[in-house]
Amino acid sequence: MPFSKYLDGKRGACRALVAELGKTFAYVGILGTDVHTTVYRTDRRSSAIRDGEGECGFVVRLHNGRSFFEYSLSDLDGDAAALAAKITDAVRVAPSLEDRMISCPVPSDEPLKKDFLRESDFEKYSDGDIMSFCSDMRDKLLARDTRFVNAVVSVQPHSVSKLFVSKNRELSQHYGWVNGTQFIICRDGRMVQAWEMSYSNLISEIMKDMPRRADSVCEKALNLTHATPIEPGIYDVITDSSITGLIAHEAFGHGVEMDQFVKDRALAKNCVGQYVASPIANMHDGAAAAFSVASYFFDDDGVLASDTQIIKDGVLVAGLSDIASAAQLGTVPTGNGRRESYERKVYTRMTNTYFEGAKEGVTPEDMIASVKYGFLLESPSSGMEDPKNWGIQCMVTRAREIKDGKLTGRVFSPIVLTGYVPDLLKSVSMMSSSLVTCGGGFCGKGYKEWVKVSDGGPYMKARIRLG
Repeated sequence: MPFSKYLDGKRGACRALVAELGKTFAYVGILGTDVHTTVYRTDRRSSAIRDGEGECGFVVRLHNGRSFFEYSLSDLDGDAAALAAKITDAVRVAPSLEDRMISCPVPSDEPLKKDFLRESDFEKYSDGDIMSFCSDMRDKLLARDTRFVNAVVSVQPHSVSKLFVSKNRELSQHYGWVNGTQFIICRDGRMVQAWEMSYSNLISEIMKDMPRRADSVCEKALNLTHATPIEPGIYDVITDSSITGLIAHEAFGHGVEMDQFVKDRALAKNCVGQYVASPIANMHDGAAAAFSVASYFFDDDGVLASDTQIIKDGVLVAGLSDIASAAQLGTVPTGNGRRESYERKVYTRMTNTYFEGAKEGVTPEDMIASVKYGFLLESPSSGMEDPKNWGIQCMVTRAREIKDGKLTGRVFSPIVLTGYVPDLLKSVSMMSSSLVTCGGGFCGKGYKEWVKVSDGGPYMKARIRLG
């Protein structure tokens, strides 16, 4: 799919507005966004095609030599000088309040002009093609077992065009991502639900992957009908890639977002250079660190995507930043400035967050064989952390019992995983050599400001409190 024709036609208006505002402000950056999402969904009772939560508009970022200001608008119509005057008047601060503004240096504005494009196949598929695929998947899932009360199948293509213009930079990017979901509601004595997600930048890959996951979602649903509560305690645990990713995201994700360092809301600020995990633990984040739903070419500050190593051999070595937090802390921005939309503030946000796999050929079967008694944890539900005190709480859908190095067939659900982050990560004793990132998630900051994220890693062995 091509870059947005609408944004392409606004390049001149952006340059003109930057020039006008540059007469007053030390730094001016304009981000234009044109995002489209379509949801194709079917279940036993209905089918529908609807628009997702797209957006189209602009946000202007300004620095007056002391502080940042932001102003959003839906279009750049009209005379640039008049619009610049309107924006300047809107962000003017009363002299009595100037001392209360957060002070930081003017960000750098290195020259760069480049257009980025990731190919996709969205235009090859009609609405009818995608809905037929979803309906066929739904019918095949329902036909597998009479205990399946309902099956929900959805495919959601997401197309993004963004334009960034400052005095010295003009960047554009276009890319797409697709999530496919199959969801089963099963009743066998009690009602349970299970799901599988597929991820790709290509609809063709989603249509290949979703049928491959059908056996897994059906098996999960039937397992969960006879799952029992777990006896609370500390156990040897093997986490699959999705749970490893959940731990990466919740344990050391928000806690190393450096806008929290600025506000003294993250314990990690005082632990850079210290051992916070097992020596076999290596953790990364970045839009360029992995290929998944949070892979972009430049962030909403106009900073190119990067790969940031957060933990190296168990040592906390770096955090994540946008241009404001980096300027305040005297560091280089990592390309993690992200917005929920052009109408919302930019924050330091995670992108693709994961643990590295082991270099030697360690398999999940090797790891299970090493457990005298414990559990294999699968299928994340939700999670949260307390960056200030490094507590973590994650909801896990299924725990499969391991006894004498073998899966017994017993299933426990639901599971709450809790603990103090350094204790949990220092207990890590094995990593598999395989690594998977799961590109279907959203992350909120303070229960709001939602952006797409991915997480993942290898299978991981650790001592974890479950309840």
